[in-house]
Amino acid sequence: MAQKSNYTEENIRSLDWKEHIRMRPGMYIGKLGDGSSPDDGIYILLKEVIDNSIDEFVMGAGKTIEISIQANKVIVRDFGRGIPLGKVVDVVSKMNTGGKYDSRAFKKSVGLNGVGTKAVNALSNYFRVESTRDGKSASAEFERGDLKEEELLKETSRRKGTKVTFIPDDVIFKKYKYRNEYVARMLKYYVYLNPGLTILFNGEKYYSENGLKDLLHDNTIDSDMMYPIIHLKGNDIEVALTHSRTQYSEEYHSFVNGQNTTQGGTHLAAFREALVKTIREFYGKNYDAADIRKSIISAVALKVMEPVFESQTKTKLGSTEMGGGLPTVRTYVNDFVKTQLDNYLHKHPDTAEKIQKKIMQAERERKELSGIRKLARERAKKASLHNKKLRDCRAHLGDLKHARRLETTLFITEGDSASGSITKSRDVNTQAVFSLRGKPLNSYGMSKKIVYENEEFNLLQAALNIEESIEDLRYNNIVIATDADVDGMHIRLLLITFFLQFFPELIKEGHLYILQTPLFRVRNKKETIYCYSEEERREAIEKLKPKPEITRFKGLGEISPDEFKHFISDDIRLDPVMLDKDMSIEELLSFYMGKNTPDRQEFIINNLKVELDLVEEHDENK
Repeated sequence: MAQKSNYTEENIRSLDWKEHIRMRPGMYIGKLGDGSSPDDGIYILLKEVIDNSIDEFVMGAGKTIEISIQANKVIVRDFGRGIPLGKVVDVVSKMNTGGKYDSRAFKKSVGLNGVGTKAVNALSNYFRVESTRDGKSASAEFERGDLKEEELLKETSRRKGTKVTFIPDDVIFKKYKYRNEYVARMLKYYVYLNPGLTILFNGEKYYSENGLKDLLHDNTIDSDMMYPIIHLKGNDIEVALTHSRTQYSEEYHSFVNGQNTTQGGTHLAAFREALVKTIREFYGKNYDAADIRKSIISAVALKVMEPVFESQTKTKLGSTEMGGGLPTVRTYVNDFVKTQLDNYLHKHPDTAEKIQKKIMQAERERKELSGIRKLARERAKKASLHNKKLRDCRAHLGDLKHARRLETTLFITEGDSASGSITKSRDVNTQAVFSLRGKPLNSYGMSKKIVYENEEFNLLQAALNIEESIEDLRYNNIVIATDADVDGMHIRLLLITFFLQFFPELIKEGHLYILQTPLFRVRNKKETIYCYSEEERREAIEKLKPKPEITRFKGLGEISPDEFKHFISDDIRLDPVMLDKDMSIEELLSFYMGKNTPDRQEFIINNLKVELDLVEEHDENK
């Protein structure tokens, strides 16, 4: 029988604004994280501040935003209208206070009712806001949401605008650091969506003249495009699209009011539907929707009055209405695509011919694979019932489905001992384990057919739910967890090759990681330190004098589940797999998995030498 507890007036608490944010940060910024993932909380804090500066640009005030991040101290300076000087404190520290409630001032705003800067304030151990307008300025400093210092009106010669400085609280965001690659990608999206805006980040300039057309150009090698980018613009909508020669699945970049809706929503569903309908009508053929959209690379941006998102982090649009007397989102997008894309194809017969050839090629390939795909699906379904290759998590069920989606993680590992350790140590709510049997196949240069014929690849694809598109990806984080030895490195490379060859958008969108596990354990009777590098080992030995016990972990299976729990929970270290912007996917695959060129041999020798030197030095010191 459940134990009864008293329920009295003492159980009722009223939290002030900052207490509520600090107690439930996930409600405001999604997951916390340490900065290794692009959707970690520290980037949401940065985004919330920049969004306000973007709104100023959209309203015609301030064409430049200056951003600096040094040692986790963030400074964002715009040259907009500036916060009304008498409301500087209220705007960043009082709920239900902000200019965005007044739709006359912010008709199609990026941010939402000024909640964002309040969350940044509450979740920073230092926060300062300064506003300048009409030759006067006012400022305020906070610590974890508490006002520490306020400077009222004073004369100044500085340019008008707002300057926000903050340092994320290391009590909330443990061992975090900003990765410039993720910040740069965020800033590029801002300038693509706001042509004419200049953003300076640590002195580097970001600017776009051609909007979403520039986005596709910067993310796609010209030689991989089937035809020149189709770029269509309307009052509240912009679309850019092309088809890839080599990519198998669909790739979409979607935005609403300047917000990158990574989970899509009603606008993206409407675009995909409109594209299929327009193509069918243009060619007079009832082509399969999957054949039309196969290999498409596109971007769609929509502006909506008072959008409704499915979470505070605004990653999925829920609105069905455009607002302002316009039709529904679905009707608006359908009408625009039908008219503009149809006109474009009539005016560009060469592009129309290439699109039709691509669709017919996709149709042939689909029919060739239809039989094997059916058998592969049946095998995957049977395998999920009868074996333990996939040990799933609970986050796809009930209340956890949306609340913790960003935390869902699939560890891909090899061997019974390693997968056993992770399985016993994991958080069963959000972490799943997929066990490889031996080394995966080298898929370089192979066709999609191999994904269905190879049992490991087929089951991995089924586990991730990415056969048709990554839109329904079951795990936000895909983590390769292998031993830190030559065989482990080889398995990493083979898995990365698989994703690059068939699902590169998983890497482009920041879903693939390498798990870092400690190489050494240094301990004495009072303290244990886990070391991920030779430098950390030396520091630990120095700290734990006299001579401590040193253990080198040669494989994941050697780490007990009790110890492993630390390395995949709060202290997890993930290295994101990122694409080199100066090298195409084909060039990357050719370098690492093609014939042994001198450059590749030198790369392997140098990297193996580091590992071997580390092992030899440890053996000498035993």
